[in-house]
Amino acid sequence: MSDLLQDILLLSSEPGFKARLDALRSAILSAARLAGYDSKENQTVVTILREVAEQGDVAVAKYTEKFDGVKLSPGQFRVTPETLEEAHGGIDARLLESLRKAIRNVRAYQEKIFIVNQRQFSQGTGIRYTPIQRVGVCVPGAAAPLPSTVIMTVIPAQVAGVKEIAVVSPPRFQGSIHPVILAVCHELGVEEVYRLGGVQAVGALAHGTQTIAKVDKIVGPGNKWVQAAKKNVAGDYVGIDSIAGPSEVLIIANDQANPAWVAADMLSQAEHGADSSAITLTDSQPLAAAILEQLRKQLNALQRATEAAQSLNRFSRIIVLKDMDAAIELANEFACEHLEIQCGVNSRQIADRITNAGAIFIGPHTPVAVGDYWAGPSHTLPTGTRAKFSSALTSNDFLKSISLIEYSAEQLAASADDIIRLAEVEGLDAHARSVRIRRQP
Repeated sequence: MSDLLQDILLLSSEPGFKARLDALRSAILSAARLAGYDSKENQTVVTILREVAEQGDVAVAKYTEKFDGVKLSPGQFRVTPETLEEAHGGIDARLLESLRKAIRNVRAYQEKIFIVNQRQFSQGTGIRYTPIQRVGVCVPGAAAPLPSTVIMTVIPAQVAGVKEIAVVSPPRFQGSIHPVILAVCHELGVEEVYRLGGVQAVGALAHGTQTIAKVDKIVGPGNKWVQAAKKNVAGDYVGIDSIAGPSEVLIIANDQANPAWVAADMLSQAEHGADSSAITLTDSQPLAAAILEQLRKQLNALQRATEAAQSLNRFSRIIVLKDMDAAIELANEFACEHLEIQCGVNSRQIADRITNAGAIFIGPHTPVAVGDYWAGPSHTLPTGTRAKFSSALTSNDFLKSISLIEYSAEQLAASADDIIRLAEVEGLDAHARSVRIRRQP
């Protein structure tokens, strides 16, 4: 283990640093993306989506058996209300109370930032916000249940006023969905839950089948196959939130940071799986050495030590840079899903200079877990540098806006000559005539 972890330390002062850094970035991006449009992998995704679009339930059942090892008839896709209620009744009382507190926190935050439905006019123009009518939510079926994903995706949609919410999750727990996920669905009043996952579930939501109604938008995280499927259907068939693939954390830390805490936060992402990444940027070589030592101490105590070790070896590094300016520049280039700043009294100042991140966790007492489960912002975040152009999922992502224009006769008369002139320069005589005719007595 010692030799493995030694490889994750990168010093900007050493020869070959840039090449090693470029190789790291390339590896992370490769893990976050399925191969290109013409690749064999993407062709597989497109083939599955096409079969689901053409064959409906038959194709969904076929690929569920192939990839999940569960044979389901179309009548078994949907979880029954009785099963949802039974799961809710069987949940531990203390866990249920914790879930309810988290639900209250998330709902309060999403309501606070929500652009409420409104109609505002100024000089003949305005805007109206209306909720998307039907949304599909992808909940990963990892080795452990992820009830937090249900909370972080469903509640923003509910705050926005979405009328129909369909949850899909692969049948990875005894041929169905883990009871705690079902319990949270029931707690939130979600009645439409399907024991389906992967590309076939995305296809069913995007195109509709004989038993699953088409949705207008698909949200939620998943592996790179799910994200590739979302990407392929986006725009033509449905909207999507963002591409939310393997988990990432980047930590900016100076000599005020606690190395044990930094190491723990790196491991909290590494344990997600071998494709996850955990990177620390620092200007302190002594801190880097201390973090490395803490990783050695803490790694073997994890239940998922093997997965975490693979992640540390493949996609995780402790990088020593010449100063904080270099760390900030590199952090903005990486544009990570989670960005922690553990720089003591300088944490907020450094946070103000970050322009690219899914979510920023400021100060030593704000590990990613606070955002994953509790604080309120959704943990559904863009990955793979997509934070340069995508954002965290919020209640406002479930709205669409309609532009409103209402001119009076006086307003049209005042603008008519300019509108006609612009129409004529584009060669659109009928456009010009539609204004000119209104000036005739």
